[in-house]
Amino acid sequence: MKRIILGAGFALVLAAPASAAGIIETACMKSGRTAASSVLCNCIQGVADQLLAPHEQRKGAAFFADPHKSQETRQSADANDGAFWRKWKDYGVIAAKSCG
Repeated sequence: MKRIILGAGFALVLAAPASAAGIIETACMKSGRTAASSVLCNCIQGVADQLLAPHEQRKGAAFFADPHKSQETRQSADANDGAFWRKWKDYGVIAAKSCG
């Protein structure tokens, strides 16, 4: 199954699931949230693979286990945290549209 999502100046193609779970997919499945499923978690991993570098995926995956870390990052005065937060927020919007 492939889905093509068009956004602001880009096209995102989500391909069939990969054999190994990624950083975001693993965190999603371990999150204990009732909405977490292999289909949903695999989909958001596909979006992450298109939009986020591995180090950004690791940083964001920590939010699944400790949501307070996301608030600390969002409220941080550090410029790098601010840049990451904007990218993470954009990723979330695209993942929600693609996988919801």
